[in-house]
Amino acid sequence: MTARIPPGDLASLGPIRWGLSRAAGKVTGTQPPAIFTTLGRTKGLFTGWLHFAARLMPFGSLARRESEMVILTVATERQCEYEREHHRLLGSRAGLTGTEIEGILADEVVGSLSPRERVLRESAQVLVRTKDLDDEQWAALRRMTTKREAIELLLLVGHYDMLATTLTTLRMEPDQRR
Repeated sequence: MTARIPPGDLASLGPIRWGLSRAAGKVTGTQPPAIFTTLGRTKGLFTGWLHFAARLMPFGSLARRESEMVILTVATERQCEYEREHHRLLGSRAGLTGTEIEGILADEVVGSLSPRERVLRESAQVLVRTKDLDDEQWAALRRMTTKREAIELLLLVGHYDMLATTLTTLRMEPDQRR
């Protein structure tokens, strides 16, 4: 599969976005991530998106482990290989075990998740599948979260669902490890 829009270079991204992409690659142990070098072509839109995305993860109100579990759940539901591979490493760094990550990616029951984590994961699955939560699932979510956390979960799932659409449509391949 070939990317429909190739990653940008220094000339097309500009020095700030190029430098940011290179730094992100060092964090993930890859070349500059294609998500940064491709979306970076949008200039100011990329900057706005990056700010929004960072406010959800890693600077959101959900614990990093929870956010990564939700992102891996969305990636699994959407069958988005780029997201799955990108967040496999980030999930591990956030405290998910290899067994937990593989269980989420295989869409299996993961017995080691806390009751709160199970509700967050179930809510993410339902949101991707139906674009809504019925009253029963909403009540379960609200028993486990603050109002802010509930809203952020909706935004996090919606954001990574949107991102999966973009990555899949652009035919982005997972980044190669260094």
